[in-house]
Amino acid sequence: MQKEFTINSRLLVRNTVLNFTGQIIPLLVGIITIPFIIHGLGAERFGILSLAWIVIGYFSFFDLGLGRATTKFVAEALGKGQIDKLPHLIWTSLVTHLLLGLIGGLSLAVLVPLFVEKVFNIPAAMIGEAKSSFIILSASIPLILISTVSRGVLEANQRFDLVNVVHIPSSCLTFLLPALGLLLGFGLPGILVLLIIARLGTALVYLMFCLMIFPVLKRCFSFNPKLIMPLASYGGWITVSNVIGPALTYSDRFLIGSLMSMAAVAYYTVPFDIVTRLWIIPTSLVMTLFPAFSALGTTRREDLKVLYIRAFKYLFLGIGPMVLILVVFAGDILRLWLGMDFARQGTLVFQILLGGALFALLGPVPYTFIQGLGRPDIVSKLYLIYLIPNTVLLWFLIRKLGIVGAALSFAVRALIDTVLLFIISLKLASFSYTPFIKNGILRSIIVLSGLAALLWWASMIGVLLLKVGFVAILILFFSMVSWRYVLDEMDKKAIMSITDWMAWLKK
Repeated sequence: MQKEFTINSRLLVRNTVLNFTGQIIPLLVGIITIPFIIHGLGAERFGILSLAWIVIGYFSFFDLGLGRATTKFVAEALGKGQIDKLPHLIWTSLVTHLLLGLIGGLSLAVLVPLFVEKVFNIPAAMIGEAKSSFIILSASIPLILISTVSRGVLEANQRFDLVNVVHIPSSCLTFLLPALGLLLGFGLPGILVLLIIARLGTALVYLMFCLMIFPVLKRCFSFNPKLIMPLASYGGWITVSNVIGPALTYSDRFLIGSLMSMAAVAYYTVPFDIVTRLWIIPTSLVMTLFPAFSALGTTRREDLKVLYIRAFKYLFLGIGPMVLILVVFAGDILRLWLGMDFARQGTLVFQILLGGALFALLGPVPYTFIQGLGRPDIVSKLYLIYLIPNTVLLWFLIRKLGIVGAALSFAVRALIDTVLLFIISLKLASFSYTPFIKNGILRSIIVLSGLAALLWWASMIGVLLLKVGFVAILILFFSMVSWRYVLDEMDKKAIMSITDWMAWLKK
């Protein structure tokens, strides 16, 4: 029988840690195995594999945002206790995704000659191998979309334990299977067949978990075409955001390459890529928050308010010190990693990008909150409104200030985007600013500002080891002050639940 659907701080903290772990482990596996894969395949075949996955990622847009929409509507039904609606919603979404995946896979298979012979500059000797590889990968699109909706159903029920039981090994196999294939003497097509088999296994296990969590799905199969339009309406706006968001994010590199040089692109891209690694933290949190916001927004508004406030506070206190530490050591990181030339060209850019990231990393919370309340159109319309102004500002700043101007453009957009989303989210939910002030947000800002001032002074210390030691003392002091004066008893219990959960895992 389906258990009563509940959401509490301990559950959300646990799920956030699970999601963080689920992103870090495959990343580490990739760092270890990619050099071996590149060496084994050769640069050109590895390039084909990389391009193939990019194309697959693009064709995954055949999902049309329906996976996110399914998570939203399943969470709403669970929040209202409407279990009887789940078979109609879930089976309709699964069948629709399967059909879209088949259309996407067939479309890619038809376009393979165009991609291989016209779009990509693939050596003539590898044309046949590349065609076989892309055709094999086209079979993965239906499996990817089925996995997307099945995973979304589990996320709607806050079963991130099951999600990561599948996601972690599945993502690791993306890197491990090519390495295994090379050891077995497989060529690129053979390696891709292994990956397709892994995709099939992933889809089947996700689906099995859905049937296990919701036994009602086994008793009732129902495809209701009338549900497709509400799903598509919500998902359509998600798709708009997913298309325009990357355009806003990556336009700076294209303009730098056009207006300056490829060397300038490198000096900008390296610090930007370091900054983007920080997105693992808010992503881990908002994956948990989206189904929670969707469920609570329809039933328990006070609980929704408390969750929104605490999410902001935890994220602010978590990422704030990390960003400030990176600002202090920006020059040292680039110098020790890539040499004096990169440090000289990229340190100021790195620091400005980090300043923007302090706001940008908070943005996913109101962004997800707005989507959870059923208004994904708001975010998409905002992106549409400032797509052109952002491009003009970016062009102007790059012409005047070079890559420093590009970094400034990112920081300005991050500030405007986050502030606007926050204001809109409060108006949408009819929340006032007072609870945010009373529940520690203002104290968090004051404490972090004090840390920033002390770290600015620490940044002037010339000896690296001395600087590291002093910064470590400041972070310890910040943690003690935050624990004593910023976090309340509920916050402390939620945080302590992490250690309880980790102790349970060791048993």
